[in-house]
Amino acid sequence: MELYTVYLWLAVIFGFLMAWGIGANDVSNAMGTAVGSKSISIRQAIIIAAIFEFLGALLAGGEVANTIKENIIDTSSLINNQDVICIGMLSSLLSASCWLLIASVLGWPVSTTHTIVGAIVGFGITNIGFNAINWETFFSILLGWLFSPLIGAALSFGLFTTIRKFIFEQPEPYKASTKVVPFYIFLCIFIVFMITASKIHNVGIVLTNNQSLLTSFAVALAAAIIGYFIIKSPAYSFADKKKSSYHNVEKTFSVLMIFTACAMAFAHGSNDVANAIGPVSAIVAIAEQRNNSVSIVPIWVLLTGATGIITGLVTYGHKVIATVGTKITLLTPSRGFCATLSAAVTVLLASSTGLPISTTHTLVGGILGIGLARGVHALNLNVIRSIFASWVITFPAGAILSTIFFKFLTWIFSRFA
Repeated sequence: MELYTVYLWLAVIFGFLMAWGIGANDVSNAMGTAVGSKSISIRQAIIIAAIFEFLGALLAGGEVANTIKENIIDTSSLINNQDVICIGMLSSLLSASCWLLIASVLGWPVSTTHTIVGAIVGFGITNIGFNAINWETFFSILLGWLFSPLIGAALSFGLFTTIRKFIFEQPEPYKASTKVVPFYIFLCIFIVFMITASKIHNVGIVLTNNQSLLTSFAVALAAAIIGYFIIKSPAYSFADKKKSSYHNVEKTFSVLMIFTACAMAFAHGSNDVANAIGPVSAIVAIAEQRNNSVSIVPIWVLLTGATGIITGLVTYGHKVIATVGTKITLLTPSRGFCATLSAAVTVLLASSTGLPISTTHTLVGGILGIGLARGVHALNLNVIRSIFASWVITFPAGAILSTIFFKFLTWIFSRFA
């Protein structure tokens, strides 16, 4: 059992490093649009993300973690050789951590989901064989990667169309925005709470459908009322008529972007924390002499992942946040809102079903939808090509590094066995 204690401590360390990489690189997807549209400062983004990434990971992070932990590869053939499983999960975490560090240094916005799934698949194929891969789960994840940017693009395109119709094409756009924006705040918060309410059993809270509906409605209504009074406050009253009506509209949307930034951070934490703590929870199950069918992810494991994300965000995340919101297309608060809310809804829906999708793919899709609504000329195609290339490279990079680290760790443990 002493060896499994070593595995456990290494899993916590490597899982924390993986979560650090998520915070340093991938969390920019949650905050990049808000900063890029100049709705909030980088300092404010870090504070918002630190709070809501943590809450999303803690309250709604368990479903996707179980998919990462149990459903990608079949380890039943190793039931009598669980050392291989532990070393394989450690290798997956270490390879993903290294790749995220490399990508963060180079400024590449890569998918952490691609990285960890590629690492686990690489370990499975190398050490068990192609039959070890749960191809049904793998292809469902693959479809999620392919369709999530399309869904994000479609939702953001639709949202931007409604904003253009009900606000910008109205005779008095600013006056229309003060009436419509609180409704968007209500919609944003209601969707987030409804999706989350059925998944907070991680902390021992179980709500019926009616309770979820009423709670979500009440919280969303309160948020909409608060947003309305913020917009009507002296800071947003626009007594200075020198500003254009469109500028004033964008300022009301900057209030809304605070709410959507919170929603996106929560959604990101609920989905992407699993990339760090899924393999950790598998080792925890073995170390505590439980089998791999255990479905409950320990709270302390979720806390480890959430803390790592926050640490990565605070120490290194500002570098990526500062650029991701400006390179694909020019963002204003209204455009950033469309991209962020569409991505948050897509990611939360995926989290509620246990499907690990790429936040990077989803948000980039949302931003592309905004750009397409304005015309292809509004998109920076060179940046888009480089992002697509990084998506292609990441999966095999995770698999190759995982195989290398598995061989290395196996040799290390054999020396001390």
